[in-house]
Amino acid sequence: MLTTLIILIIATALFIHGRIKSDLVAVGSLIALILTGIITPSEAWEGFSNSVVVMIAGLFIVGAGIFNSGLANILSNRILKFGKNSETKMLIIIMLTVGIISAFMSNTGTVAIMLPVIVSIALGMKSSPAKFLMPLAFASSLGGIITLIGTPPNLVASNALVEAGFKGFSFFEFAPIGIIVLITGTLFMATIGKKLLPNRFPEVAIAGSTSSAKKLAGVYKIYPALHFLSIPNTSNLVGEKLENIQLPTKYGMTIIAIKRSSNGILPLGQQYNQIIPKSHTILEAGDTLLVMCPQENIERCKQDYDIEQLANHSEAEARNSFLNQKFGIAEIIITPQSLYRNKSIRDLHFRKKLGLTALAINRNGKLIYLDVAKEKLRTGDAILIHGEWSKIELLNEDSHDVVVVGNIKDIATSYASAGKAWIAGIIMLAMLIIMTMEVMDPVVTVFISAVLMLITGCVRSTKDAYHSIDWESLILIAAMLPMATALEKTGGVQLISDFVIDTVGNYGPFAVLIGFYILTTALSQFISNTAAAVIFAPIALHAAIHLDVSPYPFIMAIAIAASMAFSTPVASPTNALVMNAGGYKFSDFVKVGVPLQVAVAIVALIFLPLFFPF
Repeated sequence: MLTTLIILIIATALFIHGRIKSDLVAVGSLIALILTGIITPSEAWEGFSNSVVVMIAGLFIVGAGIFNSGLANILSNRILKFGKNSETKMLIIIMLTVGIISAFMSNTGTVAIMLPVIVSIALGMKSSPAKFLMPLAFASSLGGIITLIGTPPNLVASNALVEAGFKGFSFFEFAPIGIIVLITGTLFMATIGKKLLPNRFPEVAIAGSTSSAKKLAGVYKIYPALHFLSIPNTSNLVGEKLENIQLPTKYGMTIIAIKRSSNGILPLGQQYNQIIPKSHTILEAGDTLLVMCPQENIERCKQDYDIEQLANHSEAEARNSFLNQKFGIAEIIITPQSLYRNKSIRDLHFRKKLGLTALAINRNGKLIYLDVAKEKLRTGDAILIHGEWSKIELLNEDSHDVVVVGNIKDIATSYASAGKAWIAGIIMLAMLIIMTMEVMDPVVTVFISAVLMLITGCVRSTKDAYHSIDWESLILIAAMLPMATALEKTGGVQLISDFVIDTVGNYGPFAVLIGFYILTTALSQFISNTAAAVIFAPIALHAAIHLDVSPYPFIMAIAIAASMAFSTPVASPTNALVMNAGGYKFSDFVKVGVPLQVAVAIVALIFLPLFFPF
């Protein structure tokens, strides 16, 4: 028992210290328990096959489908537009919106997608983003306790009941107390909390905002220069290789893509392939060229080669051909050590080797469109490239000569899943209904939903599905679960349980409940909320059995207390996510978070025995 407690204390100290990643600390403690003979190897690996771990993995994939398809963004934007005329009203709407979304999705994912939306709204209102971003993070934690899947501590708590032979919590059993806690936190932040928030205007840097494909197209002024040209049978371009006709040199024309008819197997009408043109590409009659070129040069080209400009094609159609599920754009920067320096795009055989087209160069704010392929590249040049998303991702992964701006994988994924918000919504709704009605095992329901997200394209590929899983959190949970087994086997659970009972037990079960709530919420300010729940759930359960009272209020208290991590920026990934964007200091979280935790604790502890009697 002493050895187990020493390992637990060292692990907790390392969690608090924060220099070593939390998943590595958890795995290290697991190895220590095996090597000291406290648990067997088979007991150690049980955490990795635990239903909680499996379900959380599936939920990450479901959440990715919801975010990638744009469903979360659609819902949040429609709700947030109602509060733009008042800071207080906006704060309340933000917290309630994020709280409700977080009840069904990853807290971190919710904050990540809402952060740029809320910063944009704040700046549009001429308000400091710092007034809204901390409430955003807190709301995600408050809303997470509304449902069984809202946050990992809820699943850990329910699993502790099941393993002890009790019935686990149902999907919405957390809802009554969770909604009250969310409303309490929202009212506190809208009254007292907003006065404690800083009023700074930091230089907000939001990941991906500058690299949004649509914004890039706007910055480089691409859309007005996009045109469709059709090659009729009579054109003297038919049968010509692109390298022979020198369209970029003669007309400053960049051929972005060629739409070429293909004969499908099924009689589904005319079908087209969109291909990236290369120097050896031979033009055919009926080809439609998507080009970037000034209109006056288009007129000269039409006369010289007897081609037609498709004026009846709308700008929206050009945009869709330019940016879609398969093709996209990105900005790359030439590094000081790059082998591309002092070479031209033509020298590098850019299209041939990479399958990408260079559209423009941004050199110290000056945009270069003409003869881009001949321009000698310099350190710091930003180049706008176009091509298949897969090719851009490959460049991002393999090239040491350029830096691809932004998170290309996420941008490509969002385009691949565009227009499928309604599919993601149906899958999510079906999952929630089945879990609420308890038609089948929740783990099965979640995994079927995850697979449906993949099959329907809401998640682009299995690779993206694996990428969407927060493996650090998952391994942390799996590696910490055997700690509860070790504490149980060695008598550590009994010791801590007896300590709490001996200290406050004379004042009744409610005093013991308060004791466990305080211990759990204090620990969760410095270590993972999931780890805090893993440690205290079996201890609180043991104490309830010892007192001969219902374990449900105790386990519910552990789940709530573990999630109420507001007082430090390291208490939760969502806190860390908004810290830089809001320009917050460590002391800001203490100043706002501590009174919020006190307010939530008082309300939660009042209502817990009412909903879950002893």
